Amino acid sequence: MPIARHDFPTNEALASGLADYVADALTARLSRPGRAALAVSGGRTPTRFFEALSQKPVEWSRIDVTLVDERWVGEESDRSNAALVRQHLLQGPAAAANFVPLHIDVPTPEDGMAQVTARIAALPLPFAVAILGMGDDGHTASFFPGADRLAQALEPAVGQLLETMRAPAAGEPRITLTLPVLLAAETLCLHIEGAGKQRVLEAALVCGPAEAMPIRAVLTRSERPVEIFWCP
Repeated sequence: MPIARHDFPTNEALASGLADYVADALTARLSRPGRAALAVSGGRTPTRFFEALSQKPVEWSRIDVTLVDERWVGEESDRSNAALVRQHLLQGPAAAANFVPLHIDVPTPEDGMAQVTARIAALPLPFAVAILGMGDDGHTASFFPGADRLAQALEPAVGQLLETMRAPAAGEPRITLTLPVLLAAETLCLHIEGAGKQRVLEAALVCGPAEAMPIRAVLTRSERPVEIFWCP
């Protein structure tokens, strides 16, 4: 499994180190003509990283920011990843970035699939950087063990950018980028914190079915090293 480790002593050091790494990758992409796209993950872990990245002297006006996945809730919900991004990342210099949320105001992700797909298709793909998280069950993005569309998200139709997802552990219905879209990113990072996540990662690095620990699909199918950022 092609991985590269970046270990830090504290979550503050990790946030700073990951922010530096992502800023450098975005700047490298912007050395070429056009724009750069950044896909980030929600949840509790990335808050410090978002705040550190938001202050980096990147040419943010040329960057499109979106999410790896999203719960199908409006931004008034404290479960909204988009709200988290707006509060912690799209501040200071990074407020100049163009944000492309994955949720729209329709009842289900299936209802919104065509419109959200068009939004993602309009981005300067492949992503310059995609940053994943990982759950205690080995899920990443909205690739949950036992999810209804897991197989389709891991091996989608050619050119399919997004998939809907429902799973007992997911709470709300979700929408997620498909695995090939994530693996195509020029820089692919996995951001995890704590001894518990280290144990989950170690288990995932042991050969086994991706359906049981979907992070395995990322680790085993990536053609370039997955950059793992971890702190105790």
